[in-house]
Amino acid sequence: MKRIFVSSTSPDAWKCLLADPEKQWRTGFSARSLAYCWESVDGFPQEIERLFTETNIPAFRGIEPLVILPEYQVPLPGGSRPSQNDIFVLAKAQGQLISIAVEGKVSESFGPTLAEWNPANSNGKMRRLEYLKEQLDLSQALPPLIRYQLLHRAASAVIEAHRFTAKYAVMLVHSFS
Repeated sequence: MKRIFVSSTSPDAWKCLLADPEKQWRTGFSARSLAYCWESVDGFPQEIERLFTETNIPAFRGIEPLVILPEYQVPLPGGSRPSQNDIFVLAKAQGQLISIAVEGKVSESFGPTLAEWNPANSNGKMRRLEYLKEQLDLSQALPPLIRYQLLHRAASAVIEAHRFTAKYAVMLVHSFS
C-alpha cells in the first residue's frame, strides 16, 4: 500500500478512493455526506469541533487537525483487506498528537456482529480477531453481539497512534442520521 497522498481538490475527489464508488457515492450515503461536510470547512466540521470543545477531557482542549486523509487504509493481519477508515485525522492538542479514526454513518449499521462474522470458520479471521483484541488491550472473550467493524475501526486508531507516536487514539462516529 502506497503512503503517498495527494491533496483533495473537491468533495468529488474522494469518490475514486472508495472500495466500490458506484455503490457508495450516492446522495444520502455516508461517504458522500462526509466528503461534502469535511470539505466545506477548514479544520473540523462544526459538530466535531463542538464535541471536542465540550468534552471534559483536558487533553483535547484546543485540538486542531494537522492532516485529514479520506478513505485511509490500515493493514491488518489475517486477511486480504485492510481496515478502510472513512477518514483518518492526525491532530494535535496540548502539545500531544492524537490519532482519530472517523467512521461516517447515515443509516448503515456497523456490519455483521462477531457471531455473524464467525471467526471460528477461518484461521485468518481468528488471527485477525486476536490481533484486534491485542491492539485494544482486550483479554476476555468478546460478546458475540459486538459489531466487527466497530472493533477494527477502533483498532485502526490505536495502530496509527502507535505508528505516529501519538499519545491518544480516538474512534469517532460522525453520524448524519
